[in-house]
Amino acid sequence: MPLEVKPRFVVLYGSQKGQAESIAEGIAEEAEEHGLVADLCCLNQNNKYNLEKERAPVVFVVSTTGDGEPPDNALQFVKRIKKRTLSPDHYKHLLYALLALGDTNYANFCNCGKTIERRLRELGARQFYPTGYADDGVGLELVIDPWLKGLWNSIKDALTKMASDRTVQLKEDSAKEIPESSLPDVQLNLLSIADKQICEPDSKYSSSLAISDVRPPPASTVSTSAPNTQACSEGFPQVSLAASLTSSLPPLSESSLNVPALPPSYLDVSLQEADTAEQAAERLSKESRYEVPISKAVQLSKGDSVKTALLLELDISAFPSMTYHPGDSFDVFCPNVAEEVDHLLHRLGLQDQKNHHVQISVKDNTKKKGAQVPPHIPENVSLLFLLTWCLEIRSVPKKAFLRALVEHTSDSAQRRRLQELCSKQGAADYNLYVRDASLGVSELLAAFPSCSPPLSLLIELLPKLQPRPYSAASSHLRHPEKLRFVFNVVEFPACSGRPAGRRGLCTGWLFDLVSPGLVFPEKAELALPKIHVSLRPNCSFRPPSDPSLPFVMIGPGTGVAPFIGFLQQREEERKENPEAKFGETWLFFGCRYRDKDYLFREDLENFVSSGTLNHLKVCFSREDRKDEEEPPSAAQPRYVQHNLLLCCRQVTDILLRQNGYIYVCGDAKNMAKDVNETLMEMIKIELQVDQLEAMKTLAGLREQKRYLQDIWA
Repeated sequence: MPLEVKPRFVVLYGSQKGQAESIAEGIAEEAEEHGLVADLCCLNQNNKYNLEKERAPVVFVVSTTGDGEPPDNALQFVKRIKKRTLSPDHYKHLLYALLALGDTNYANFCNCGKTIERRLRELGARQFYPTGYADDGVGLELVIDPWLKGLWNSIKDALTKMASDRTVQLKEDSAKEIPESSLPDVQLNLLSIADKQICEPDSKYSSSLAISDVRPPPASTVSTSAPNTQACSEGFPQVSLAASLTSSLPPLSESSLNVPALPPSYLDVSLQEADTAEQAAERLSKESRYEVPISKAVQLSKGDSVKTALLLELDISAFPSMTYHPGDSFDVFCPNVAEEVDHLLHRLGLQDQKNHHVQISVKDNTKKKGAQVPPHIPENVSLLFLLTWCLEIRSVPKKAFLRALVEHTSDSAQRRRLQELCSKQGAADYNLYVRDASLGVSELLAAFPSCSPPLSLLIELLPKLQPRPYSAASSHLRHPEKLRFVFNVVEFPACSGRPAGRRGLCTGWLFDLVSPGLVFPEKAELALPKIHVSLRPNCSFRPPSDPSLPFVMIGPGTGVAPFIGFLQQREEERKENPEAKFGETWLFFGCRYRDKDYLFREDLENFVSSGTLNHLKVCFSREDRKDEEEPPSAAQPRYVQHNLLLCCRQVTDILLRQNGYIYVCGDAKNMAKDVNETLMEMIKIELQVDQLEAMKTLAGLREQKRYLQDIWA
């Protein structure tokens, strides 16, 4: 009797911050429960897979980064499949499914996934399961959970059909090469997998809504119930007066729960006594591209401004290769807050071992597919270094993390509440008390004092501490040995689960670095603090390569930063080539108050005086307005989009008739959306077309890279 061979499929992922990778790993891990084998690869590992010859179903999980760009580890794949030399039947043999991750706060929602899907279809590939578009703006799990539930039956159906087609083909073309007697065993195996009743615990991701093409297996249940513990959540949106992070009310407290499967443990972690302070410092230096001093710090906002805006200048004179262009951005590598790291060490009972070496290895008996030591954790670093520089301890715990905590929680009521928060039934509570409140692991552990997770759990489930990106606010032509950037100090208010407010991780750290002595440049004789940075060039968000083309810049608040670089560059170019033809320049800027947060006011007015900036349109949303409900007027526009409407004819002429460019920088959630809607309205007015045609026109500008955004949520 022939050996049973488990049916195989392929999982490929492209991930910038680890979300897509984690989901792909989850699919590969769960495959075994369904009697399948999954080959897991990153899209940039093209030496480990070959789509040109792949005959098994392929599942893509891809995220989108920047202004609709592919993740770094998917960029080469996207370039390969976009080659126009490929024939229309290049992938006619390929069966695929795709899960795209994105954020509707950004205009190019799931653009990488859409690009891959469009190109696969153009090359003849066929879809065996509908594409999922998960939105981080409302919660990825709302799409991911039901999509994953329905995936398994679709994979099995695809495998069965492929086996059937293969059987027919083999009988017709290869009857002499493969004995006919061996075929039924494989066929029967596939059919039994596809048709069998699934009566096992629920999959790793519980469904939180139904979609028509999903056929989920019966869910496992947890029938424990929790007492209605009273808890105060003053000053925070409440589900009910008694509901909170740590307690719930009926019907949730009395419901059977649909919880995720327990993530498989895959690391052995031990601590060995050693003094690694010097080694840790050296390792940080090696990980970063450049260690540069902060040569100047100036507070741009004034008085009692709602936000504190700072300009920092970095001295890059020691690194001649560190050249940048207007519109480029760079990463700042920041540590976790020392007090938060110390608190976490105490909470884990590891304070006395903070300088011990962390030894990590993969368990021999782990069930995790493709298990490996996380690549963002260097060898032989101290525990203190690991928690300070390697793990994002402020990241909002995923439901899999909450599920894992259940196993290390002794109090029954607390166990039940953690189960609720990670369950399908508790999705609203999870969003309200964990996700929307941006709770970190320390805050979660503080809320559940009987929970004592091992260090290995944090290393397995917490993501890499990501560097923070900032736009260059200077021109290399104007300041060849300097790099400037601007930021607001981010403030997170107190909420249920977090009794005290806190500052943003990187902006708070930078503020603390400079506030003791460098907020004012005359104090620069003090020792200069240094930070680690690396350049991340933005090859599209740059002034037009043809200086004769006009362009429009929209940047309220700190969104004006890259445009300072644009204008400095233009001013230097005009000095070098006074006879050259330069296109018209427009800048739309907005802030709350003229005298408090009008950033770069003197610089902008000087650009106008020199002729570098032809049109400066400024508005103040809180200035001299007795009635906050008073609508904006031509005499008193409130936001940048109001000024855009007032300049409708000139702006649309630049975009539609002069082949000009438009750039938007700033808040994605509100400003960028409002500007996008305003531009559509302007196009409708100017071209006398309907909404659909206006959308197509705007989409055309995006495709031509003449409508560009540098925005953040």
